[in-house]
Amino acid sequence: MSYPLTTRPWIGVRWAAGHSGPSGLGLRDVLAHSRNLASLTVGPPPALSALYRLLYALIARVTGLDELGEDRDDWLDRRTEVLGSGVDPGRVDAYLEPLAERFDLFGPRPFLQDPRLAEQCPKPAGVNKLIFGRSAGNNQVWFGHHRDTAPHFPGAVEAALNLLIWLYYGPSGRCASRTAGSTTAADMSAGPLRTSLSYHPEGANLLETLLAGLTPPESTVRRTADLCPWELPGLPDPLEAPSAYPGVCSRLTGGWQHAVLLVPDSGGEKVRDAYITWARRGKQPRTEDAYLMWQISQQENIYPRPADSGRALWRDLDALLLKEPGGSARPHRPAVLNSIPELEDILDRLSVRALGFEQDGKTKDIQFVSATTPAVLNAIEEREPHNARRIGDLRVAGERYGKRLEWAVKRAWAAITNTSVGDCPWTHQAAALYWSDAEELFWSRVHERDFAQAWRDFRNLAESTFDGVTRDAPPTPHAMKVVEEARLELYGGRRRTRRNAA
Repeated sequence: MSYPLTTRPWIGVRWAAGHSGPSGLGLRDVLAHSRNLASLTVGPPPALSALYRLLYALIARVTGLDELGEDRDDWLDRRTEVLGSGVDPGRVDAYLEPLAERFDLFGPRPFLQDPRLAEQCPKPAGVNKLIFGRSAGNNQVWFGHHRDTAPHFPGAVEAALNLLIWLYYGPSGRCASRTAGSTTAADMSAGPLRTSLSYHPEGANLLETLLAGLTPPESTVRRTADLCPWELPGLPDPLEAPSAYPGVCSRLTGGWQHAVLLVPDSGGEKVRDAYITWARRGKQPRTEDAYLMWQISQQENIYPRPADSGRALWRDLDALLLKEPGGSARPHRPAVLNSIPELEDILDRLSVRALGFEQDGKTKDIQFVSATTPAVLNAIEEREPHNARRIGDLRVAGERYGKRLEWAVKRAWAAITNTSVGDCPWTHQAAALYWSDAEELFWSRVHERDFAQAWRDFRNLAESTFDGVTRDAPPTPHAMKVVEEARLELYGGRRRTRRNAA
C-alpha cells in the first residue's frame, strides 16, 4: 500500500496569473513551482498553519537556508538570490528522492506516524476520533451524523491534513492506552500550538510567502544535527528524556506530544481506522515558535496569544509592526517578522495571515480562526517608525472607545433592570455593531495614512452605537435618566471631585 505525498496531489493550490495547472499538487511540485503559485488553498486553518511549518523546513533544506553561512548578512543575501532565481527543481529532487519512503502516507515507516502503535495499542481510536469536528464515542452529533458503528471513511487527503492538526493542536488528557517497554499509560499532553494564534507573512506568490516565513538560524546550527522527523535514522524512543532542539528545522517539526497511525482501506485511497495516543512520556520542551506572539501574564509566565474568534486581526496590528508595542500583556512581535525589513523588493506587497484554533488547554475545541491583513508590512517599525507608532495609537483609540462602550451599556442595562453589572443582551449587540464598523474605520485610516484626530471618529462611532442599542430602553423617566448617566462612561466616566473641608 502506497500513497506518496511527494507526488500525489494532496495540497490544494491556486496558480498565479499567467500560469495554470492542476488544483492539487504533491510536495515536490509545490516546492518546484512555488514561484508560479499564488497561494495554497488548504483548510481548515490549523491544517494550513501546520503545513506552512513543514514547507518552511523543506524549502530551507532545498535552498541551503537551513544554515546561517558566514553571518546574518550572508544568509539574507542568499535568501534574496533564491527570491530572484526561484527554487531549483534538481535540488528538490535530490533531497526528496532518497527520503521517498519517509514521505509515504501508508508506507512501512509512514509519514509523521508511528507504525509501532498497531502492536503497542490494544485497539484503534477510529476515524471519527481522527477527524476534527466529528463526534466520537459517546459525544453528541452536531455537524454530521457520524457513528462509530458505521463510520464514513475519510479520503487520504482529509486524513493527512487532520494528522497534521493532531500533531500541532491535539488535546491533553485521557487517550488510548499504549505500552512501550515496561511502561503502560493512557494520558497525553497538549500539542505545541494548542489554543494559539500564529502569524505568517504572505507575498504575491508562494515562493515569497515561504521565504518571508524563514528565520535566520543560529551560527552554531548544522543540518546534520538539526533533523526533521523524516530525517531521523530510526523512530524516536517514546521513553527518552526530552532534549533541546538544535536548530530551526527541528523546532518547526518538533514538540509533538501525540502519536498517530493511519490504517488505509483495501484500495489505499481512504483511511478506515486510526490509532491515536501519547508519543512521549516526558513533556517536550517549548519550541520557541517564531510565528507566535509571546506575551507575559500577571504571574510573569510567558505564553502565546490565544486564538479568539471574537477578536479581529486589526487589534493585533501594532504588535506585529512594533518591536515593543507596550500594553499590559507586554507582547513580543513574532520573531519571523524580525527579518522582514530586509525583503525590500517585496515588502510593499507583504501581508500577514493569522491562523489558529480557538480551544481550551485540554479537550474543548471551539472554532477555527483565519484572517488576513492588507499589505501593511511596509509600515513595520524598521521601515516607517513614525507610521508604525501612529498605527499603534489608532488601535489604542479604537480599543479604548470599544471598552468604554461595553461598560456604558452594561451600566445602563443593570440600572434599568436592577441587576448587577455584567454581560447582558446590550453588551453583545453593541459589540456586534461597534467592532465591525471600527475595523472598517481603522483600515481606511491606515490605507490613507491619515491619523490626525482619529480618536474622534471612534468616539462618534461609540456614541451612535450607544444610542442605537439603548433606543430599546423603556420610555420612563428612570430609564432615560440612567441611560444618560451611563452615557458619561463613553467620555471616561463621571469626574470625581474632592469636597472642600469646611
